[in-house]
Amino acid sequence: MADMGAFQDEVGAWAAGGPGEPVRELAVRLGVRTAVLLEGASDLAAVQALAARRGRDLAAEGVCVVSMGGAMSVGRYAGLLGPTGLGLRLAGLCDEREQRYFDRGLTRAGAPRQDIFVCAADLEEELIRALGTARVEETVRAEGDLRAWQTFQRQPAQHGRPREQQLRRFLGTKKGRKIRYGRLLVEALEPDRVPAPLDGLLASV
Repeated sequence: MADMGAFQDEVGAWAAGGPGEPVRELAVRLGVRTAVLLEGASDLAAVQALAARRGRDLAAEGVCVVSMGGAMSVGRYAGLLGPTGLGLRLAGLCDEREQRYFDRGLTRAGAPRQDIFVCAADLEEELIRALGTARVEETVRAEGDLRAWQTFQRQPAQHGRPREQQLRRFLGTKKGRKIRYGRLLVEALEPDRVPAPLDGLLASV
C-alpha cells in the first residue's frame, strides 16, 4: 500500500525531471493537502520529532514534509506542488539568509508566504539557544560524542569562539550528525521552550 514516504520519493523524482503523473495519483490516493518545504534532512528530522512529541501523525493528516536539498530548489518545488502545480497548500521553514529564495519562489508560484517561518541563523542555532549549551552538551555526552566534541574544541579555529557557535559548527562536522541531533535536540526540549519558528510551523499545518 502506498504511503507518504512513497509520495515524498516521487516528489523528489519529479523535481529532478521525472514524470508528474505518479505524484498526482498518490496525492489523490493519500489525501495530501499540504506540503511543508524544508531546506534539508536535519530540518525534516526536527519537524518529525516535534510532531511525534505532540502526538500528531502528519501523514494521516494529509501533510507531506519535503526535504528539498537546499533553499535554491524552493522555486522548483513550489511550482510543482503549489497553486500552479498540484494545488497543495504550502508551508515551510528556512534560514534568514535563505528567505529571499523562499520569497521569490513562492511569489513566482502564486503561493502566499504567511506560513513560511524564518530561523535567525538556522534551526540548529535556534535549538541550541532554546536548550542552552549545558543541556546540548549533556545530549552530546549521552550520545557518546563527548570525546569528538572535546577534540573539536581543541582545534585552533575554535579558540575564543562562543560555546554556542562551537556547538553549531560541531553538529555539521560529520555526515549525518546534523540529522541525528535535529531529532535529539527537539526531544530534549522542555514543552515551553520550542523555538518560535518551529513551533509556528507545526501549529500552521
